[in-house]
Amino acid sequence: MRVAHEAARVVLPGYRAKFSRHDFTLAQLFACLVVREMMGKSYRRTEALLRDTDWCEQLGMTKVPDHATLCRAFHHILNRQRVGDMLDLFSRVMRLSHKLGRTLAIDSTYYDTHHRSRHYERRCRKQASDDKNTVNSRRSAAAKQTPKLAIGVDTRSHLITSGKSKTGMGSDARDFGPLLCAAVRRGPWREVLADPGYDSRHNHELARDKLKVRSRIKATAGRRGTQPPTDRYRRLMQQQLQGSQAGKPYGQRAQAETVMSMLKRNLGDSLRARGEHAREMELLLKVLTHDVMIVRRCA
Repeated sequence: MRVAHEAARVVLPGYRAKFSRHDFTLAQLFACLVVREMMGKSYRRTEALLRDTDWCEQLGMTKVPDHATLCRAFHHILNRQRVGDMLDLFSRVMRLSHKLGRTLAIDSTYYDTHHRSRHYERRCRKQASDDKNTVNSRRSAAAKQTPKLAIGVDTRSHLITSGKSKTGMGSDARDFGPLLCAAVRRGPWREVLADPGYDSRHNHELARDKLKVRSRIKATAGRRGTQPPTDRYRRLMQQQLQGSQAGKPYGQRAQAETVMSMLKRNLGDSLRARGEHAREMELLLKVLTHDVMIVRRCA
């Protein structure tokens, strides 16, 4: 909570407006939101938790924010610009402490839109309608509402240096450029690793020719046959990344999957928000909360 508060003091303004009540600073409210995300509680239960502890007093708060204040703070504080500024700060802290590596791994994952048990999922599949059209329409509607998180991870420290959240399924290849460009501003990367979902000629050219970062992506996208890929970078990947990559540089790509597992095990694999924009911001809050824990551990 203190790490989140100190980081938010650097990035966020003191208060929302000049003539607001000034009961809480934005940094204090952000620290409370990080606690909520770490504990996996609702706004009301977070309020009760803060009342039962002295955490607010340690941050200089004279009273505990209620659930409505926390909800309004979530929608006001979290936007893509401020999330980017905090990722800049965390990356700078890790780089100055010589904990940041030189290899970036990119991966993505989907989240559930609400809490549900595996038993409930099995029952829903068992009692699904026999009408195939009905089942397919339900699946199509659910796919359009599925939250997706893509991240760029430092393979050495497991710090998330770039993140992108959106709604709906689709190709991963178009997310490679924004994630890599954002990460390049925050670390001295020598190479970037990604799974075959990010395979494209444009991504290799962006990384190698424009950003001067060695890209390693398995070239399995498109039609499979005996003919090698036509462009040189994808043809090079097909030659270099054949067979098992255990113990080789590309094998470090698994560190991105490790971070995905850390996110879901520590912070949950489902979201509480109901709106599309709120879900995307909640995913980015998970990213910031994860980085707070990494910085606290490495400090």
